[in-house]
Amino acid sequence: MFAALAALLLLALAVFLWKRQQLLTYALGEVKVRVERKYPVRLTLGRARFTALNTVEVAGMSLVPAATPTDTLLTARRLVASLSVRSLFAGRPVFSDLQIENARLTAHKTPGRDNISFLLTKGKAPAAPPRDTRQGRNYGQLLNQLLEAGFDNVPGEASFRNFYVSYQSLRHQAEFRLPALTIADGNVNGRLSARIDEVVNELGISGHLEPGDYAADLRVFGVGASVQVPYVPVRFGALISFDTIQVVLAGKEFEDDDTGGRLLLRGALAARNFSLFHAKIASNDVEVRRGRLDFVATLGRGFASLDKGSQLTLNKLILRPEASVRLKPSVAVSIRVESDETPATDFFSSLPTGIFDATQGIEGTGTLQYRMHGDVDLANIDSLHFDSRLRGNNFRLTRFGADDLGQLNRAFAYTAYNDRGDSVRTFLVGPENPDFVSYNAISDNLKAAITTAEDPRFFNHKGFMEKAFVKSAIQNIKERRFARGGSTISMQLVKNVFLSRQKTVGRKAEEALMVWLIENTRLVSKQRMFEVYLNVIEWGPSRYRWPSGKRGVYGVKDASTFYFGKDAADLSLAESLYLASIIPKPKFARGQFNQYGELRGSTRYFFRLIADIMAERGLISGDQRGNLAYSLALNGPARGFMGFVPRPDTARAVQPGDSAQFEPLNLIDLLNTGAAPDAGANQALPDDGPVAPGK
Repeated sequence: MFAALAALLLLALAVFLWKRQQLLTYALGEVKVRVERKYPVRLTLGRARFTALNTVEVAGMSLVPAATPTDTLLTARRLVASLSVRSLFAGRPVFSDLQIENARLTAHKTPGRDNISFLLTKGKAPAAPPRDTRQGRNYGQLLNQLLEAGFDNVPGEASFRNFYVSYQSLRHQAEFRLPALTIADGNVNGRLSARIDEVVNELGISGHLEPGDYAADLRVFGVGASVQVPYVPVRFGALISFDTIQVVLAGKEFEDDDTGGRLLLRGALAARNFSLFHAKIASNDVEVRRGRLDFVATLGRGFASLDKGSQLTLNKLILRPEASVRLKPSVAVSIRVESDETPATDFFSSLPTGIFDATQGIEGTGTLQYRMHGDVDLANIDSLHFDSRLRGNNFRLTRFGADDLGQLNRAFAYTAYNDRGDSVRTFLVGPENPDFVSYNAISDNLKAAITTAEDPRFFNHKGFMEKAFVKSAIQNIKERRFARGGSTISMQLVKNVFLSRQKTVGRKAEEALMVWLIENTRLVSKQRMFEVYLNVIEWGPSRYRWPSGKRGVYGVKDASTFYFGKDAADLSLAESLYLASIIPKPKFARGQFNQYGELRGSTRYFFRLIADIMAERGLISGDQRGNLAYSLALNGPARGFMGFVPRPDTARAVQPGDSAQFEPLNLIDLLNTGAAPDAGANQALPDDGPVAPGK
């Protein structure tokens, strides 16, 4: 009896095992059918067997695109998965806890060899209608396809060991090696070695995925070193690195419309110890200790936007940005940024280092708030609009930063540098220096000529002329270089005394902040600012060496002596106009004359233009204007240094007419005696506004 029962049980077990194996073979066949129905591929699975009651092992697999049957996309030596026996016998097999070992994914996207693009389509997609190139590519549709392809292929439970991934296109090569990566209950953990083009990183990955909701919260961090971002150096000439970056996708919504659809994304990007270097942004690495962008973004055909509700956090500074970029029919960009009212000390300490180094360490009471709005259509550069404002509420400076802005009120040592950044000479700016000239000892002609040509509203504005900035930006965009500065005298003073000569966006931003602090805290009087300016600016060739041994032409005493052999107080109107004309390009002072030492037509046009404005404003009399000479006698060392030659005969040659082509310098073309002072950053604070420390 017992033997018969045992034999029956053994038979039943054999039938069960045989049936289980048969059902497993059938189930894997169904998996193959579903995959090949979903994607244009051929899936090959090795021998499958049960290694335990509900554990299945598959001896290898391969995935080959149908369009490229000789180009295998994915291989794996061994796959292990858990299989519910109950579901197997019910005809609905449920696999879980997938383990893949020694897998290799080799992707190519080159002309004639593409084994990866099929992942962006499911099954046999209908032929796409011809794309209207006038409207541009639909970036929302493209990103939506990428997100769905990625999330739809994320397994619920998985473990990858020794997984190798490579990708090759015409422009890029990438290799990824995953010693270990696990996904369990949506939690992701792993290590990764990544080589993209020439950039190599050792990475750690952690976070959580919700594939059904298209949601993710992932962190990528460097192992033993910062992460260097690839592609950016080659494409944009920039270097970006970080210690940790967090990518959050809270969800997506794709709405079909007559343009092909719009994709709405909500999420966040956060970084710790973020660093950016680009030669046009700053001369040093721009660093943010902690930064986070919570975004609401929309992408569609030929456009992308950062929408209302987005928030950018830089350390303790909170900004609310909105931006849009339209690519077709022409490129148009619009940006709006507004900060929360921020305690002054927190505001300064939150600014990125590498840009605002000179203001690091500044402290103050009260609050600050920043607002900026700009937009431009690159098909019509002259449409550029820009408005930037920093407002203080009960703001008081209590401590200077790395640079003591208050030094402008007392004697200080000034070092002049050439364009290569080499120091030319150091001298004291103050009455202790015999070369120093006080404000009252400088010719009124020179002071009037310089303010008229360089900054006609210097004594009235608060450091900025936004019209000048916009006009300069328009020219710079057109020429794709820093062709024009548009700087006020306040900005030129700060640049000369505190900052480098490098033409970068960061230096301009730092310069603007320092000017705002000086002008809006009543730190230095306008007269003192102008006095320092006239005593430090470069006015001639830095290679000139004086008999005393000093080099270069710096300050008004050097200039009046070098060119005219006289004191600054005795400069005539014509001499003053000449000195004003060479301030933008002092090294090219020789170019104002022809080879015989006679003023060129363009310089005489400058004389006439500025003298007319000076007379109109009452800075000179009508007689002075009428008697203005259009010739100069260089009686100082400049004449011999410039190397003029005598005319070959005594007959006077006809010089070019006064209407010769002339490019107005700096702010000349912005003069408008009937216009109101610039708004925005030039608006004065209330009478009870900020004062400087100790005032």
